[in-house]
Amino acid sequence: MVHATGIGSWPGTDVREALRTVRDLLTESPEGVTTVPYLPELPERGPGSDMIGRATGLLVDLPVDLQPQGWRLVDRPGRDAERTSSWWRQDLDELAEALDGWTGPLKLQVAGPWTLAAALWLPLGDRVLSDAGATRDLAESLAEGVGLHLADVARLVPGAELTLQIDEPSLPTVLLGRVRSDSGYRVLPTPDASQAEHVLGSVVSAARGAGATTVIHCCGDEPPVDLLRGAGPDVIALDVTTLRTRDWDSVATAVESGVRFWAGAMSPTRPTAYDTVRQRLATRWHELGLPPTSLADLGVTPACGLAGTAPDTAAAITRATVEAARALAEEAQG
Repeated sequence: MVHATGIGSWPGTDVREALRTVRDLLTESPEGVTTVPYLPELPERGPGSDMIGRATGLLVDLPVDLQPQGWRLVDRPGRDAERTSSWWRQDLDELAEALDGWTGPLKLQVAGPWTLAAALWLPLGDRVLSDAGATRDLAESLAEGVGLHLADVARLVPGAELTLQIDEPSLPTVLLGRVRSDSGYRVLPTPDASQAEHVLGSVVSAARGAGATTVIHCCGDEPPVDLLRGAGPDVIALDVTTLRTRDWDSVATAVESGVRFWAGAMSPTRPTAYDTVRQRLATRWHELGLPPTSLADLGVTPACGLAGTAPDTAAAITRATVEAARALAEEAQG
């Protein structure tokens, strides 16, 4: 079955309206397609609803506060952290109401450990990324929080088949040594590939241990596809416009090893013609030497989140995503 879903962010500030819109768009599937509703993120609500802020709300025993530089680890939670917790409570209450009685897939999203380490600040120092021990502690806290979060959602929507999408937009920047220190005069240490894979894999393992299908999503340039595969997810999701020839070769290797691929092939600013997506992906699949029937295992998503669009446009892009998935399902059947 070809999967169709969104990345996570959505325009507006009303979570009830956003949830019901996403639900209505993604709970009926055409033949050959699995649509995956998700808990939308609403960054327009302000601090605590952004990707980094939301992830800090899941950390266990690592309180944060929002300061001029950004989110910082502190001894006790600040006012903004309390606001984040309030947003989470509201979102989960609305999720339980909107999906009451739902049986089927449901996707949640969280910022990954490397993106968090590049964004969060130590209590009295530089970014968490500057300290290998602090980075490990952050990943362990996130992994524990992910397990608790998935358990909460499973209790609220007991018929849901949960998927956790781990967002790592900053991972390429981290690996390429492009994250600068507080002063801006030096770059922070770069983890080696095995360390990066292990840290990311710890969050994947925690999600899988909680019963969720796991997706690693990376929309940054030069995505480390082989490293993502090595972290052990069920699915790798990438913005296809960032992929070079060698990246596509790595995608083919991942697919042949049993990892599914979600193609961020839809424009995040306007609806993309479904036939254009079908033709591009089918042609690429042929160039990679992959069998046309394996197109049925693809997923289709927008290249990134939809928070920067108008609500009507976001809905139109989502409908176009489902249509593109349907066209791919037909292509796979020949």
